[in-house]
Amino acid sequence: MKFNDLKKKVGVDDIAYSLGYRLVRSAGIGKFIEMSLPDGRGGHTDTVVIRNPKSKADQTFFHRNSSKGGDVIDFIQENINGFSITGKDKWDTVRRVMAKFADEPIPDYGDGKYLVEAGYVDNQVFDPKRWMVTPAKENMHHVMTYFEPRGIRKETVEAFAPYLNRVRDLNATKFTNFNLGFPYTLPETGEVAGYEIRGYNKFKSKAAGTNSTQGAWIVDMTESKNPLDVKNVYFAESGFDIMAFFQFNRLKLDTKSSVFVSLGGALSNQQITGIMRKYSEARAVDCFDNDIPGRIYGMRMAGLIQGVHLNIVNATDAIHVTVRGTEHLLKPETASMKDLASFMDLGSRVDMWKPAKAFKDWNDQVMNKPMEAMALPNKFQRNERLAEERATGMKFNP
Repeated sequence: MKFNDLKKKVGVDDIAYSLGYRLVRSAGIGKFIEMSLPDGRGGHTDTVVIRNPKSKADQTFFHRNSSKGGDVIDFIQENINGFSITGKDKWDTVRRVMAKFADEPIPDYGDGKYLVEAGYVDNQVFDPKRWMVTPAKENMHHVMTYFEPRGIRKETVEAFAPYLNRVRDLNATKFTNFNLGFPYTLPETGEVAGYEIRGYNKFKSKAAGTNSTQGAWIVDMTESKNPLDVKNVYFAESGFDIMAFFQFNRLKLDTKSSVFVSLGGALSNQQITGIMRKYSEARAVDCFDNDIPGRIYGMRMAGLIQGVHLNIVNATDAIHVTVRGTEHLLKPETASMKDLASFMDLGSRVDMWKPAKAFKDWNDQVMNKPMEAMALPNKFQRNERLAEERATGMKFNP
């Protein structure tokens, strides 16, 4: 369905209610209604005024504290991290959110938007015959040109080489060289369902039609290749990040019982549940970025594995996490799975192994590129941090 058709079924009020906003009855019900987001202390953090409440298609809104507003699409974009739904870009995510509320199915569109500049054409359905594929290990000199600038050593690339390819799009008209391809596979069948693609000049995309909803780059380093032998599944946002994590922590890892996963920058519920259903005896380890989206990914992953619906809204004052009808406010600069453990049982199937606080992601840590200059913690600060982690009652990796 097109956006205009979906807007006939989904109003600003529907989205606001799902995010925890409640009707302000004292403001009256007429051509306008007001809905406020409670702060859990008897007040509220935001109030929106909604025009035309009786007509879903015509509803618009504005924030009482800023006058900023728009239609239902604008409201979804403002709260894009609050729905546990991801798409291939912001418009695909909005469409999926609206389709869910309208109870309408939506097809899995390809990532043609990101490939246009390189001469790619969107296929909607991944076609493996469209791609010329050669194993990375057959041309390591070319492959290392992508990894060396990122501080990833040859021995690390060699460890992952069975799961790396050089790929060339046979339909491309402007770019006819090979790129680096991280093959996405479906956890249930192992079938290749697309590629996370990296090229020169920081070019990145996904092959047209890549199934990012269920597929991911899954690197199984176990000797037996038996899913029941896997003890830990390490999740990161990109192929470079998970390889950097492996390189930085290799001496601490039991690689023979480990699986390493890249979600390609956007976490889908089905990616997590499908992978962890296959590796049913393993823990899922949050190695996502240290920024707010990366920390929200970790919390979402924990909720999915525990089978608990989390409504997470990244507001200006705090990250609002609602669990079983109770809202909790977390500090945006520190919120993570560790905070989630203070009010929700995470069980034994989740863990967290983040980069050091100074770094956005594991690749930056490997390259020693902190987000900003930071003083090293002294002995007292390190001991204080360890005491805080022990107090949570749950073990997290350093």
